[in-house]
Amino acid sequence: MTREIRFGSRESDLAVIQARLVMDRIAHTHPDISLRLITMKTRGDIHPEMPLERVEPGFSGKALFTGALEQALERGEIDLCVHSLKDMAERENPDLPLVALAKRGDPRDMLVLPPSKFFSELGAVDPSLPIGCSSVRRRIQLSILAPGLSTAPIRGNVPTRLAKMDKGAYGALILAAAGLERLGIRGRAGYLFPVREMIPAAGQGVLAVQGRYGEDYSFLDAVRDPVTEEEALLERALIRALGGGCGSPAAAFAQIAGNEIIILGMFAADLNSPPVRDEISGEREEGPYLAETLARRLLRKEGKL
Repeated sequence: MTREIRFGSRESDLAVIQARLVMDRIAHTHPDISLRLITMKTRGDIHPEMPLERVEPGFSGKALFTGALEQALERGEIDLCVHSLKDMAERENPDLPLVALAKRGDPRDMLVLPPSKFFSELGAVDPSLPIGCSSVRRRIQLSILAPGLSTAPIRGNVPTRLAKMDKGAYGALILAAAGLERLGIRGRAGYLFPVREMIPAAGQGVLAVQGRYGEDYSFLDAVRDPVTEEEALLERALIRALGGGCGSPAAAFAQIAGNEIIILGMFAADLNSPPVRDEISGEREEGPYLAETLARRLLRKEGKL
């Protein structure tokens, strides 16, 4: 008898593409499993203008994008969810654990310009219009890189954001490179920020599969990437140690090279406070200790310890 697995995803083009990427890997190695995609609107889709840093008390900004899917998973309406890991709360629900992390795409941020513009350097961006950034993390780092440029929050899916910019509401956008690549529109980008210039969000570029505790997900071996998992979980551990969340100016990036690992971190009290940055490297097996040490360093620099 053929087993059916129901995957849950947001309705946006990018979310569907990402869910299909995961499903295609399973279909390739498990042709005996029937896969079905179920899409739904999340609170973030229904309220696209709600700033992530201004959700009501007791409601995580990240739940704007994951809450409806997680509720459907709890109710048994779907068997798995596919998320962008950076959209997930740093503290995992033990009843709805992460059961697979796929090989990471490009973790970096990209500056996107209107079609008529050509990028030469940040100083060449039109200063009369704000740069649209969906996160405080991007806005606060850009304010250091280019203090003469203004930023403004922007919400909506990628095509919606591009349309707003092309109509003249923004002089440029900063978007995740992995998302642009998966949508097939990376060619619109004008500048790719090195990770040391603009530290990414924890888990940026990583697709996460969420399931229910205690169920058999051995078929997800086709999806799992051990190196990505190790790096991304350390990034999330660093953000947890910093007390960060969706609207907090915090960033983390870990990269493994052989038996060595390097972790970059950024933290600020709020949008108007100068960020503190630091990095740490050491033996790969010491990853959790390195993440905790880096968090303490950043908190000490910020005056939180």
